[in-house]
Amino acid sequence: MRPNQTWGRERVLVTGGAGFLGRCVVDELTRRGCRDIHVPRSKEVDLREKEAIVGILRVAQPTIVIHLAAVVGGIGANRRRPGAFFYDNAVMGIQLMEQARRFNVEKFVCVGTICAYPKVTPVPFKEENLWEGYPEETNAPYGLAKKMLLVQAQAYRQEYGFNVIYLLPANLYGPRDNFDPESSHVIPALIRKCVDARRTGQQSITAWGTGSATREFLYVGDAAEAIVAAAERYDKPDPVNVGSGDEVTVKELASLIRSMTSFSGTIKWDSSQPDGQPRRTLDISRAEREFGFKPKTTLREGLKRTIDWYEATSTQQLRRRSG
Repeated sequence: MRPNQTWGRERVLVTGGAGFLGRCVVDELTRRGCRDIHVPRSKEVDLREKEAIVGILRVAQPTIVIHLAAVVGGIGANRRRPGAFFYDNAVMGIQLMEQARRFNVEKFVCVGTICAYPKVTPVPFKEENLWEGYPEETNAPYGLAKKMLLVQAQAYRQEYGFNVIYLLPANLYGPRDNFDPESSHVIPALIRKCVDARRTGQQSITAWGTGSATREFLYVGDAAEAIVAAAERYDKPDPVNVGSGDEVTVKELASLIRSMTSFSGTIKWDSSQPDGQPRRTLDISRAEREFGFKPKTTLREGLKRTIDWYEATSTQQLRRRSG
């Protein structure tokens, strides 16, 4: 985005704009004055199909595309559906970027994943470590599909001068996250287990792995701010980490959620299930240097908002069922 431009002059297409992260990105764009935002709904527009992509680009005529649409899930979902996680994520991004180029879109913001990093990476992860090994096996198909979009982005910049930027966010969480036990990530999964166990009087819950793996979590509102700031200010080919910079073990996280949900039972660890990548935390200095991003929300603050949202939403659902 050129310095004299304002969001009020942009036409922005946000794929996945009705989803967990997408809603926050749309809110942030609106807050900054963007009035022309197009959000294709997955029920109406299948981004795996070229004709659907061409159709939405023809209608929206965007100056900027922010590509958030993805098939995502926790370790269990990745293990059950590796083919879908690879194909759907790869084909959506590859075709959308190609058609955006053909429609002369001025800027394409591609949001990747921390799962693209090698299984064993020096901590904190630096962007230059991205190609130093194979991703952790349980989510490698997803991570590699997203990683190929970085290759495409840099190739298109080189050959066509297409302005594509690529961001690598940490694990996201927050209100409106996916709390489905079949596909949720670790934070919503633990919140649901603890809250539901407290309500039903269960004395224990079971968590996957040993709890020794570490993760970095980024509050969804902070992620949205970073994405919009990058769209506004960043125009280079190098990928950029977006995270909180804080590392926590899964066991420490589970203990914190247990306390914050007032669950008095115990947490049992099922070591027959995988831990996933041994350690994850990001060097986020490039994001601050290039587009001024600093995370605002602490893990405890973000967890409180997420727990409060789940408590309120699930209580309403229970009342509707009983009524």
